[in-house]
Amino acid sequence: MKVVIFCGGLGMRLREYSESIPKPMVPVGYRPILWHLMRYYAHYGHKEFILCLGYKADSIKKYFLDYDETVSNDFVMSNGGRTVDLLASDIQDWQITFVDTGMSSNIGQRLKLVQPFVADEEMFLANYSDGLSDLPLPEMIRRFEHESEAVACFATVAPTSSFSLVQVGEGGRVRSIKHVRDSGVRINGGFFALRSQIFDYINDGEDLVEEPFQRLAAEGKLLAHQYDGFWACMDTFREKQLLEDMYSRGQVPWEVWKPRFNLQKATA
Repeated sequence: MKVVIFCGGLGMRLREYSESIPKPMVPVGYRPILWHLMRYYAHYGHKEFILCLGYKADSIKKYFLDYDETVSNDFVMSNGGRTVDLLASDIQDWQITFVDTGMSSNIGQRLKLVQPFVADEEMFLANYSDGLSDLPLPEMIRRFEHESEAVACFATVAPTSSFSLVQVGEGGRVRSIKHVRDSGVRINGGFFALRSQIFDYINDGEDLVEEPFQRLAAEGKLLAHQYDGFWACMDTFREKQLLEDMYSRGQVPWEVWKPRFNLQKATA
């Protein structure tokens, strides 16, 4: 399946980085978070990407045009560095389509602008580009395929926020306080599977989740795939630091392409 990735937003809550590079290019280890996400999809065989560009689109284009495979692959160097033989490859079999979808477009309008590039797809995948997970993608896709009436499916995850939910009654009296992670509330994890009919539900100017998903929910055509494994977003500088700390300690559950991940799954 083709994978549409929304990577054109301003990323204002990551201003420490977003003034020089777009949020999808903020690094986690040696590579930007966008690369980690694309590598995740490629592991499951989905290697045709459509990047919905906007803010600082040139930096994303230049990154892939100047891509250096030696940064994240083993290689053999000889002839004083004049010959480099890669022992593995990241993106050699990827196809990436770069589409300028505007500086201020919302997610729904970015998706509509790339409709011609998925016109031949009965189903396709999509992602916000700022979250990482070890979500078993084939399981979500199989469920979506089985539910033939559904037009959209998305992964729901437990919120990682440290906030508490407060229920307030009459006179401002607090009825209950519950940590958001213990409240049973689920949030949109940003991993989508969509059928081509989704475009019939997006009107001009509308976002993807707010209006179209409400219509689909009312018609019983929206699926939530609940996942309670690893999921983390990079919406703030603190969240970026948490991912960096995990990477520096070798705790990288989202790197499903690594042999250790596959070994753990096989012996589980």
